Amino acid sequence: MVNVIKHGVILSKTEHTFENEGVLNPAAIREGIFVHLFYRAVSKGNHSSIGYCKLEGPTTLIERWETPVLSPEFDYESHGVEDPRIVKIEELYYLTYTAYNGTNALGALAISRDLQHFEKRGLIAPKLSYPEFKLLAEDKGRINKKYLRYNEHLHTSENQADEAYLWIKNLIFFPRKINNKFCFLHRIKPEVQIVAGVEDLAELTPEFWHNYFLNFDEGIVLTPKYAHEVSYIGGGCPPIETEQGWLLIYHGVHDTLKGYVYSACAALLDLEDPRKEIARLPYPLFVPAYAWELKGEVNNVCFPTGAALFEDTLYIYYGAADERIACASVSLTELLQELSLNLTKHE
Repeated sequence: MVNVIKHGVILSKTEHTFENEGVLNPAAIREGIFVHLFYRAVSKGNHSSIGYCKLEGPTTLIERWETPVLSPEFDYESHGVEDPRIVKIEELYYLTYTAYNGTNALGALAISRDLQHFEKRGLIAPKLSYPEFKLLAEDKGRINKKYLRYNEHLHTSENQADEAYLWIKNLIFFPRKINNKFCFLHRIKPEVQIVAGVEDLAELTPEFWHNYFLNFDEGIVLTPKYAHEVSYIGGGCPPIETEQGWLLIYHGVHDTLKGYVYSACAALLDLEDPRKEIARLPYPLFVPAYAWELKGEVNNVCFPTGAALFEDTLYIYYGAADERIACASVSLTELLQELSLNLTKHE
């Protein structure tokens, strides 16, 4: 078992209107001795924007903005900009988030050169109905029946006022190009998928996505395997490059009599071909155990979304009970050694 240290809550909601209901699920990026956090800020009525704060070292808060750095502007995000992740690729910062309009939740992108001013680039995820998805994805055989369970409800009569699309969330870029091409993860419940080999993001046309979903099985990178993630899984922190492979801290969910439990999990993907899973922990890295994780806006949630490495210590920032932001740390060496003992067997 990997030794995990929990450092407790590092950021809580305030009386500011944009974050008076909760703060959670932060993107994190280290620059020198500082860590920049871009977090989901929730106002009353469950409307989300993205707040900003700055840490000195991994946990000491030294700056916090009193207004959002990103707010809803367009119809596709009218109800909220949610759950950001951030990476730096070459000279640009890529901040992805879930754009929510009250009916649809789709991955979107904003870019920056200075971490203060962001230019929104619109939706990255396609607009695809569940029947369209099913038709394409089953072209070469039946898909996991849980796709029906988790996605068909999006097309009930309750939300027919707006055209309902497949929810494509947790869109997360790898922090460098692989073979000079972009790669990113995304999630359609219950599995984690990958898009690899994109030279220019302008290539993400309806035709591109049509061909992608025709070969949908090739894009599934992680599928639920163990008891703690049996319900569904989703991307967490941006992949972390190590000599052994891309370290992926993701979330796993299982259902209980008290509802879903969200845990932090760990896997390793191949460096040159991240579509290949190398290893996975057969147990959660950490689970809800303390009051700040067990009780909140949504109970029993540890939702990792950002990480920063200081020497050999990996600090993981996560949403705790959908209401506050907490931090946990592990030895990177110890985690990689444990993963090496749990290699993935491919049939």
